[in-house]
Amino acid sequence: MPRVLIIQTAFIGDVVLASSLVESLHQLYPNYIIDFALRKGNESLFKNHPFIHSVLIWDKQNDKYGSLFRLLQTIRRNKYDIVINVQRYAATGFLTAFSGAKQKIGFHNNPFSFLFSRIVKHEMTNRENPIHEIERNHLLLSGFGEATISLPRLYPSVEDFEKVQPYKEQPYIVIAPSSVWFTKQYPAHKWADFIELLPNEMIIYIVGARADKEASIYIQSLLPSKKIVDLCGELSFLASAALMKDALMNYVNDSAPMHFCSAVNAPVAAIYCSTIPAFGYGPLSDKRFIIETKQPLACKPCGLHGKVACPHGHFNCAETISAQQLLSILPA
Repeated sequence: MPRVLIIQTAFIGDVVLASSLVESLHQLYPNYIIDFALRKGNESLFKNHPFIHSVLIWDKQNDKYGSLFRLLQTIRRNKYDIVINVQRYAATGFLTAFSGAKQKIGFHNNPFSFLFSRIVKHEMTNRENPIHEIERNHLLLSGFGEATISLPRLYPSVEDFEKVQPYKEQPYIVIAPSSVWFTKQYPAHKWADFIELLPNEMIIYIVGARADKEASIYIQSLLPSKKIVDLCGELSFLASAALMKDALMNYVNDSAPMHFCSAVNAPVAAIYCSTIPAFGYGPLSDKRFIIETKQPLACKPCGLHGKVACPHGHFNCAETISAQQLLSILPA
């Protein structure tokens, strides 16, 4: 049976979006053996995934280049028929170019693309020509036959749903207040403004990594009368997705939790501060809302990715988003 490797070693959200390729490949060729290469720390996303045979891990934080060469040895040993590289960076281009695969597929702007057997043009998009990332990624499958572009999907286990079941006894919302990038992050005091408008009986779960506890604790300290439960660092990726699936609404930044919602078709309100949905990373759930400033800011967007600080010092792309905007999309 043909053996395929998909490579996506970027951030969590990028891996979730790349899962749509797994769905489409399986739809086209159910007998293909599909492996997935990702960065260490993201492997639990595909725990018990029904269509992924094995996960290969690149440890970027410890012995980065030694781990890269060991990963290449594993790839060559596995004798893949097809390697599909979703990224445009040299390290994964190196893995693809020297994989030994019969077909090596990737984007034209990867530094090693001259060694690929099939090259696909990659273009970022804007407000005039919005194309979602999963559509861009699916161009890599253009030689595989006709397939519907599948949505990204995660598969929380029975155990994941059982873990969060006690939190679902009453209606609730989920807030994921943090992001890797400061300018993608709706400020903690603005989250507090929103929560203050919610009914006192509303249960609010705050999710994120253990490192996000500081923001969660700060929000709680501003609103001692509200039913806020800090779950930062308490849930796995898949358990978080299982919790989000049944929320009245999930409030997220332009970050990984938004893609968790897409991958389990959970209702989502995505708050865009410095970035814009037209870049192609917007929510895909059936019930989805985009929340942005209503002011025409010449400085928005200030870049494709987030930044560690507002380049102009005012952060108006976030500060001018009102709590009422968030409240207005909450189901009655």
